[in-house]
Amino acid sequence: MNNLQININILEYKDITEFKNIYQDLINSARNTVFFAYAPYSKFKVGAAVLLENGEIITGTNQENSAYPSGMCAERVAIFYANSKFPNIPVKALAVCAYHNEKYLKIPTPPCGSCRQVILETEVRFKKPIDIILYGTDKILVFKSAKDMLPLSFSEDFLK
Repeated sequence: MNNLQININILEYKDITEFKNIYQDLINSARNTVFFAYAPYSKFKVGAAVLLENGEIITGTNQENSAYPSGMCAERVAIFYANSKFPNIPVKALAVCAYHNEKYLKIPTPPCGSCRQVILETEVRFKKPIDIILYGTDKILVFKSAKDMLPLSFSEDFLK
């Protein structure tokens, strides 16, 4: 038997001002877009903002549906829209923010497994890692690749 370990690197920031301006804009886009979420059942609103390499910022929000699981997470809404509108422009970064009980969450909310897989597929598609920025009022976490959030991921290698 072997005892294997997986180590990941997470950067932790205390304040949005620690980021360069374009990432501050990205985080603020995610924060501002939560109010457009359609979350009448859970009241848990999520905003996501995608920064493309051409400087465009595309936002998305979670979209709930009474017939679960027919809704979609904010991360996938934003990424799918970005890939549809700008199919040849790589994604540079993704910021995610959650809002519940009339306030932003203190602790950053990580993407679900399906969203992590979609982020990873986008990295594979463009052959570039994506900075994933998870906003919370008490701290902001940054992952330098979806592989850090999904180390044992399903990939195209299994389909060969």
